[in-house]
Amino acid sequence: MRTASNPALEEERRLLYVAMTRAKDQLHLMVPQRFFKHGQRSMADRHVYAQRTRFIPDSLLSHFASRSWPPPKLGASGERPTREQVDIRAKMRRM
Repeated sequence: MRTASNPALEEERRLLYVAMTRAKDQLHLMVPQRFFKHGQRSMADRHVYAQRTRFIPDSLLSHFASRSWPPPKLGASGERPTREQVDIRAKMRRM
C-alpha cells in the first residue's frame, strides 16, 4: 500500500487480478484486522491496522459478503448487543 512507483503499483494490481481470476468455485479475500510490524520503538504496540486493497473501492463492497472472526456474540433476543460506553480516563486513573 505504500508503493509510490508506477511499476510496483501495477505489479500489485496484477497479483490481485491473477489471484482473483484463478478461483474455480469460490473466492475468499481476507484482510487481517491488524498485523505485527518490525522496527517500532520498544514501548510501542508493534501492530498496525490493516486496510482493504485499494483496488476494491467502497462502491464495489455490495458485491461481496462480509464476515468477521470471531463472529459477533448475539444477545438473548438474537440481536447484537449494544456497545457499552467505557470511561477510559477513569480506567487509566485506577491503573
